[in-house]
Amino acid sequence: MNDLIKKQLQDAQANMDKAIDHCEAELTKIRAGKASAGMLDGIFVDYYGSATGLSQVASINTPDARTILVQPWEKNMLVPIERAIMEANIGINPQNDGIVIRLVVPPLTEERRRDLVKKVKEEAERGKITIRNIRKDANEKIKKLKGESVSDDEIKTGEAEVQKITDAYIIKVDKHAEAKEKDVMTV
Repeated sequence: MNDLIKKQLQDAQANMDKAIDHCEAELTKIRAGKASAGMLDGIFVDYYGSATGLSQVASINTPDARTILVQPWEKNMLVPIERAIMEANIGINPQNDGIVIRLVVPPLTEERRRDLVKKVKEEAERGKITIRNIRKDANEKIKKLKGESVSDDEIKTGEAEVQKITDAYIIKVDKHAEAKEKDVMTV
């Protein structure tokens, strides 16, 4: 296979890896009724005038399956952290005892579980769309190689390889989504 086509295939695969990582990260944010430090990813606290990630100003632990403990490194950060968690609207009310902030994750209702499964499916679909767009871009780049001493047969072979890679990544997205759905529906 032509080196130019191999380069396009490697680029497409690298981009698809990034798409899978992003999809996994988004699926992790969907809570399945179990406490996880990942639920607080994306929450930023006003730390002396600059927005700072929660994990940068406090330690986050899960002592049991239903509780998240947020212990700020500076006591004066308790109130800003509490405010940031409430504003993030993650569906959990923080309990501030003056030392740590406790977040008790409520058990999910059947209706809420179904909503979360819909969210999982939407996220998986977004991941698949991203992968298909990467496939389209890779195929366009391969077609543009026609003038650069690349034969029609090599272009067809390259496009077939892109399709194989795409199919494999779509299956990966489906597996991640399936695992997350199972996790959400497990009581």
